[in-house]
Amino acid sequence: MHARRIWATLDPYHEPGAILGRRVANEHFLCSLLSAGAFDEHHFFLAGGSQEKALREFLEPRFPGLAAKGGLRFFSRLDLPRMLGATDYHCFHLSDCIVSQPHVARLRNLYSGRIFPVTGPTHSLSYSEHMTAMLQHLWPGTTARDCIVATSRSGQEAVLAYFRELRQHLGLDSERFREPKVERIPLGVDLAAMAPLHGERRAEVRKTLGFGPDMVMVLVFGRIQHHSKLDLLPVVRAFQRLAAQGLGRDRVGLVLGGWADKGDAFHATLQEIAANAGLHMRVVLRPTDEQKRELFGAADVFCSPSDNPQETFGLTMLEASAMGLPIVASDYDGYRDLVVHGETGLLAPTLGLARSGELDAVARVLFDNQYHLLLGQATAVDVRSLAEALGRLAADPGLRLEMGAAGRRRVEREYSWESVIRSHVALWDALWDVQPGGDLAAAHPLHAPYAEIFAANPSARLSPDVRLVCTKAGEAVLREREFPLIYGGVSEWVDPRLLRMLIFLARKPAQAFDLLTRLREAKPDLSLERAEFLLLWTLKQDFLERAETA
Repeated sequence: MHARRIWATLDPYHEPGAILGRRVANEHFLCSLLSAGAFDEHHFFLAGGSQEKALREFLEPRFPGLAAKGGLRFFSRLDLPRMLGATDYHCFHLSDCIVSQPHVARLRNLYSGRIFPVTGPTHSLSYSEHMTAMLQHLWPGTTARDCIVATSRSGQEAVLAYFRELRQHLGLDSERFREPKVERIPLGVDLAAMAPLHGERRAEVRKTLGFGPDMVMVLVFGRIQHHSKLDLLPVVRAFQRLAAQGLGRDRVGLVLGGWADKGDAFHATLQEIAANAGLHMRVVLRPTDEQKRELFGAADVFCSPSDNPQETFGLTMLEASAMGLPIVASDYDGYRDLVVHGETGLLAPTLGLARSGELDAVARVLFDNQYHLLLGQATAVDVRSLAEALGRLAADPGLRLEMGAAGRRRVEREYSWESVIRSHVALWDALWDVQPGGDLAAAHPLHAPYAEIFAANPSARLSPDVRLVCTKAGEAVLREREFPLIYGGVSEWVDPRLLRMLIFLARKPAQAFDLLTRLREAKPDLSLERAEFLLLWTLKQDFLERAETA
């Protein structure tokens, strides 16, 4: 009988809202992991009941067999210390590397008998608070089994650059302040959902967008915001160049699809600019998943001139290739991993900042969209190359088909979610083969020691020699005439059985030291901290009181 393999996380991987790359990637990752059958159980330690309810409603209808045999289990995050001590986990994998990864590693070091891998992927890496987030990873308790999973080569280089900059500026010794491994595994695409569109349905969708059978439809899909992911004005400039070369609005046009905030007038400004430039352009805001597939299926060319460090990977590029579309994109960030220039698409060169000192200093007092706008506006996508690439594909149907077919084959070969999950499972297994190292007893330097920091708040702190005795309210609890109200957020720390024992032991005045010792003898796995918490809580509820001195 094999040992049960248990995968765990703090994250639901399922969230409502806009069709954003992170959300799509997380959902497909989780569903593909559960479909793969690599683990017997999957434990979700969630932040609240609403998360659990939403995740159950999402997963249980999709995986009824797994749910029926206990393969999906849900816990509160307050359960972590207990479950880590009682369960042999194979790994913890989080939905990002930014928020909780080093803190899960600290909990593992404290409570688990197995130093299992703790991993998390990169998404956007450019937010100003990410310098602090990456600092959390540099601490003595990091082990060789902890790993950040970068989705692209440039993302991998960015994470390593964060660590390098932090060490340089803070003088952190690499042997003492260890960093996790940084490995590269890309995201994947749902090949079945992104199958190419053919026949009458394709013609119908194109007709609703104003595209005749002989027109070339170029699709840009993403956030239609000038400060996020990409600036669309260079695309309009490229179309102006095409028009000057004889490829006017009757031969080639542009469709913008994606998310825009309600009340954001940027897309209206773009439409006005496009009209003045003589460009045939349609905008489809907040499309459903089905509408998104139809847009991809109706297009002839996919275009994405990303210029913003918010973009780390480029999931829409995979989706476009899966739909058999040739791609015109900027030679930028993760895009160069996904497009083979001259084979699956064409890349336009980009030029970026040589220095950013003023922007570095001001970014932390700006809104995210303000400094991302400045960073993007200082990244130049070569418009001439963009226009040449679009013109070349617009004029050559055979090349479009050839590149689109090559892109589909490459995605099938390297970027299916099944392949991505196999790579993750192989990584988790391989991390067990290395000696963990690390100072497992080390406190995390960014974990506030609350009892010490706020030691001056109470008039006194609990000491072993304080004498306590049961009150009338405590006697009522022992006689079951009164039942304590234990708040939901405290119930993990207040065991009713131990509470009654504590009150019973204090029927006569007793020192706190003796009471705590007797409690821990009755429950050997009860930590001193939790025993003290229970004692103070019992005092707070007036079930115990300080005994009068003789």
